[in-house]
Amino acid sequence: MKTLFTIICLFITSVAFAQTTISGVILDEENEPVMGVNVYLEGTYDGTTTDLDGKFSFTTEESSYGILIASYIGYEDYKLEALIKEMVGLKLRFRESRNALNTVVLSAGSFSAGDSSKASVLKPLDIVTTAGAVGDFVGALQTLPGTASNADDGRLFVRGGSAEETQIFIDGSRVFRPFLPTTGNIPTRGRFSPFLFDGITFSTGGYSAEYGDALSSVLLLNTNDFPKEEKTELGIMTIGGNFGKTKIWGKNSISVNAQYVNLAPYNEVISQNNQFKKPFQSLNTEAVYRHEFDKGLFKAYSAYSYSDFAIIQEDIDVEEGFYFGLRNKNYYGNLNYNGSLSESWNIETGLSLAHDKNDVNIAATKIAAVENALHAKFKLQKRYNNYFKLNMGVEQFLINYKEDVLLENDTFKNGINHGITGAFAEAEIFASKDLAFKAGLRGDYYSASDEFKVSPRLSAAVSLNNSSQFSLAYGNFYQAVQNNVQQYDKNIKPENAQHYIANFLFKKNDRMFRAEGYYKSYDELLTYDTARVQFDSDLGNGGEGYAAGLDLFWRDERSIKNLDYWVSYSYLDTKRQFRNFPVEATPNFATDHNFSLVGKYWIEDWQSQIGATFNYSSGRPFTNANESGFLNDRTSSFQSLNLNWAYLMDQQKILYFSVSNVLGRDNVFGYQYSDTPDVQGQFNRRTIGQAADRFFFVGFFWTIGGSDNQLDNL
Repeated sequence: MKTLFTIICLFITSVAFAQTTISGVILDEENEPVMGVNVYLEGTYDGTTTDLDGKFSFTTEESSYGILIASYIGYEDYKLEALIKEMVGLKLRFRESRNALNTVVLSAGSFSAGDSSKASVLKPLDIVTTAGAVGDFVGALQTLPGTASNADDGRLFVRGGSAEETQIFIDGSRVFRPFLPTTGNIPTRGRFSPFLFDGITFSTGGYSAEYGDALSSVLLLNTNDFPKEEKTELGIMTIGGNFGKTKIWGKNSISVNAQYVNLAPYNEVISQNNQFKKPFQSLNTEAVYRHEFDKGLFKAYSAYSYSDFAIIQEDIDVEEGFYFGLRNKNYYGNLNYNGSLSESWNIETGLSLAHDKNDVNIAATKIAAVENALHAKFKLQKRYNNYFKLNMGVEQFLINYKEDVLLENDTFKNGINHGITGAFAEAEIFASKDLAFKAGLRGDYYSASDEFKVSPRLSAAVSLNNSSQFSLAYGNFYQAVQNNVQQYDKNIKPENAQHYIANFLFKKNDRMFRAEGYYKSYDELLTYDTARVQFDSDLGNGGEGYAAGLDLFWRDERSIKNLDYWVSYSYLDTKRQFRNFPVEATPNFATDHNFSLVGKYWIEDWQSQIGATFNYSSGRPFTNANESGFLNDRTSSFQSLNLNWAYLMDQQKILYFSVSNVLGRDNVFGYQYSDTPDVQGQFNRRTIGQAADRFFFVGFFWTIGGSDNQLDNL
């Protein structure tokens, strides 16, 4: 009875308060009423929607100051800060939002993996379900146009650029050594687990002024934001195992992931083309800590990796071959905060630290190389409205590199300390939802060569209709040469490239088509006069070259039920005179034609997804010592058919099978010729082929806890 009496009293008291009526009308840019607009007072439950004539009216007990918000899909949110008593007979004007689904996007040179961007070509889970990728994000990206399938290397080669010309960032901070080190004919892998990332942007050229010291491409990886639930993940594989755990408490969460790989048991069962003295093994651990603030998110990412192997390296001039051993220890960590300073100002800060140590034994030579690196970044974004944004920021790179070479009884010590100081500003302008521009300017000071470089970046996009658009991009890009080169000559200038890109994009009903033409001009490329860079090399910046081509991409998730597939094709025409090239020629990592076909089919009765990937690359250039000329011959084409099968045992368990190069094609990547000719004047050669004819993988993955459903992964 007492409780009932209290409720009645509270009710009588509440209705006794004075109420104010808020009213008005909402019109669009053509002075037409907008029906169904959600209108409410921020921080209250008071509000309504507009009627057929765009009118609204509701009462509130608020009596002083408030923020009135009007929102509707396809229009820019309207906010009015005023006294409540003045919110009577309002006349609000709506503007179409650039965030509408048919709004133009600046997509020239950029591929996105995600679910929110109109320009997304891959989903995050495509990284782990693409046949042949075996859970490596680089393997999945190599099925996109603009990349070359250098299966003997494993890194990203983009539009005629070397692997060093692609830089990788995690949450906006530079990753200095993103790949495990290896040796010739043994492909590398990325150090990081794809399960910790929910957003990937892969730019093949013309990227934002925010990113410097990258000549051809950038790959942007964003770690998962605050998780929705706790879970534990276990994996048992033919090559090792992995463990993952996510824990949430209050506004804090942490995700950890560990993976151990040891190829010794696998090599005992499956024959290899390399003679291992110590089979490859690695340990990779990662952790992401997150803390939610009222207006921002803090992340701390940390990763440690260890790898070790030794082989007898074949050599045409050394019958028994020579010993090659490599041990690597790598630590990488970054701190990132992204938040709001006010309604129109956002801030992003980042700091990354990296330590990498390589111990290499090559026959009688020992090399110890240590790199310590830092990247600090501060970025501000001013949003004037949905039609104009301004990004600006500064960043600092500091690198310390030391290399000790022990040759017999002599030790040679080399190294370099240098830094790059960068600043950028970039405006994003939407003249309308059909026309957008981005204009940026970047400046970088390279301390080693004491040079300041200015890099303009421009892009524009115009919508042709609700499902297609055309865009252009231009950019000037610089990149310092590798540390092991700069240590011999600190005056070497940064290399330069200019990108020109034209892009057509069509996306409708789960189908996408992209066509992109480009031209890339190289200048001030590194040159030297020895077989490899060493202390007595004559180093310079006299190199130049070009790369031109056409990239085509088609993805269809609708035409055939349960079938998702994409097709990529790239044509590349490129030549350079750089490094120790005596003449201008096509580098041996570049191929004229690259083709990929990827398909994924869900079989309901089997609770399975069947996947297939076919990769084709035309022959790679090599120098035939028995013919005159430089890079005067080509290998046969590279072809590989890869299959996988993911079986959903129940909602949280998956059994996964995959095999690479199912048909066992004998792919050849080049040849090594002997130093001296035989009695007939001919140089003998050995084939540089695959590390293994096929690669088999079996894994069992189990998600424990939460409502996570492994079906989402298929």
